[in-house]
Amino acid sequence: MNQQEQILPIGKFMDLDRSGPIPLYFQVAQKIEKAVLDGELPPGSRLENEVSLGERLGLSRPTVRRAIQDLVDKGLLVRRRGIGTQVVHGQVTRGVELTSLYEDLERSGQKPSTKILELKRIKADSKMAEKLAIEPNSDVLYMKRLRLADNVPVSVLENWVPAEFSDFDESALHEHGLYQLLRTRGVTIRVAKQRIGARKASQAESALLDIEKGSALLTMDRTAYDNSGRAIEFGHHCYRPDLYSFEVTLVEK
Repeated sequence: MNQQEQILPIGKFMDLDRSGPIPLYFQVAQKIEKAVLDGELPPGSRLENEVSLGERLGLSRPTVRRAIQDLVDKGLLVRRRGIGTQVVHGQVTRGVELTSLYEDLERSGQKPSTKILELKRIKADSKMAEKLAIEPNSDVLYMKRLRLADNVPVSVLENWVPAEFSDFDESALHEHGLYQLLRTRGVTIRVAKQRIGARKASQAESALLDIEKGSALLTMDRTAYDNSGRAIEFGHHCYRPDLYSFEVTLVEK
């Protein structure tokens, strides 16, 4: 196993947006993750230490540490006492992890786009109240979107978020993923309960996804929670299985 320390060229990080809405730690994590997926950081290679990387990038150590911890949590990196931080995997497809479809498509090199099908404030029914741990008939924002990759429909996304986020507008949802927008509002999504299943497509879904009526769909239901344990969104998504799949990475703790 190669344990040589790998120094990523500073050019990899030249386009960090230091004044935009996307947190710096998240941008750094994406750069390192891309280097892993592209094979620039091969399995077993040892990552530059946090202090050195932070100094080269002009970033605080906590920012770099959080970026690396995110990749440890994903199973891409592992911390080894006396050795440092090493790459575990050289390639990962869409994992069952706390990312959005928008981010997954960007990471895979495809161009995501969105059509807003519905965006409205509604009253939470008993099921949604339970999912979001709010009172029935509380206001929530409901959104239904068609997500495309390189102009090919991939998924129908339905999401419900608490009323405090009801000022999300169509232009923002066209340009960004939901999790990206939540992060700009200071939300840290820490954990989620998720269920993956399969069913037949309805007539409406078949038309939206450009598939035959009754075709098989992958489904995912997810409730995401912030770092205080508060439910921050519930989503019901369906995907074309010929264009999309889930992969689970198991990491020994």
